Amino acid sequence: MRMLSRVQNGLLALLALIGALAILTLMIHVVTDVVLRNTVNTPIPATYEIVTNYYMVALAFIPLAWVERGGGMVQVEVIDPFLNDHTRHWSDRLVALISTVIYAGLTWVTFLTAMKNFKTGTFVMAQNVSLPTWPAYYLPPLGFALATLIVALRIIQPKAEPKS
Repeated sequence: MRMLSRVQNGLLALLALIGALAILTLMIHVVTDVVLRNTVNTPIPATYEIVTNYYMVALAFIPLAWVERGGGMVQVEVIDPFLNDHTRHWSDRLVALISTVIYAGLTWVTFLTAMKNFKTGTFVMAQNVSLPTWPAYYLPPLGFALATLIVALRIIQPKAEPKS
């Protein structure tokens, strides 16, 4: 179990690093674009497209596992006050199992979409610049896969053990 916790913590640290780099890169990119546009009237081509197709997608989907680790996504609290510790423990595991199945399904569907866009070479045209967008389609399945892993680990290693 300690090994699973270390792997999980390592993955979450990697997610935090990726998220920090995405935010930092987004800020540098947009600030540079604004400065260039206002000082020398030469904006960076396709800034809007890069921000919407890459940065925002990364910032929306990559942190899913981080949020799941903190228990911030799916919780059943309507009936929790009426359950004893043992029943609440199994309820939490059932919710984690259902969430795992849903995240796995989302991973599969978005991965198929990413593969389709890779094969067709999806891109957008911005200011006569061809910007490939197919790589960004791999970010949602990555985020969903990591969330699947984190929630699946919650089935094996729940937050609080029931009292006997």
